[in-house]
Amino acid sequence: MNMQKICVFCGSSPGLKPAYAEAAQALGRILAGKQIGLVYGGGSVGMMGQVADAVIAKGGEVVGVVPQSIAEKEVAHTGLSDLRVVHSMHERKALMADLSDGFIALPGGLGTLEEFVEILTWLQLGIHHKPCGLLNVCQYWEKFTEFLDHIVEQQFMQPEHRAMVLMDGDPQALIAKLEDFRPPKVDKAAWALKLNNR
Repeated sequence: MNMQKICVFCGSSPGLKPAYAEAAQALGRILAGKQIGLVYGGGSVGMMGQVADAVIAKGGEVVGVVPQSIAEKEVAHTGLSDLRVVHSMHERKALMADLSDGFIALPGGLGTLEEFVEILTWLQLGIHHKPCGLLNVCQYWEKFTEFLDHIVEQQFMQPEHRAMVLMDGDPQALIAKLEDFRPPKVDKAAWALKLNNR
């Protein structure tokens, strides 16, 4: 799959471990080196600032998408050549999805998790066919993927949909997985009906 732009979901906090910021910087450098544009939430602080600054430092393309309410709090990145200010979080997420060929979630909080789960749900429903990956820095996403396995065990998700969640601790390897991704041909509605008719 051709990756011209990758959306990176990440938070405005740097997190507890220096390894989180280091991974964000490494991802940014790799994106710029591969001439893959970064689409992200437009912030200048925390993990957002780390990944964006790394891409900018290497001369890469960065598109920031930020709601007006957040931009007014002076956390929008002023060093971007392409900062798009929108009216709402819903508009932000829709535009980020439209601009991107794939999605990566760095370690982050509720906003990062919510953005990733929503875009993954859209993939499950066939609204888009773009790959979704987790950068598993310091095993950050292990408990989340264990919960996904629990969802499958309890028959609220098909194994084929669980397999759509790509994960790696190495940014280069994760991007390669995104590039190799092929969406499964699974009929979620037919599966749900089958379970209901048992």
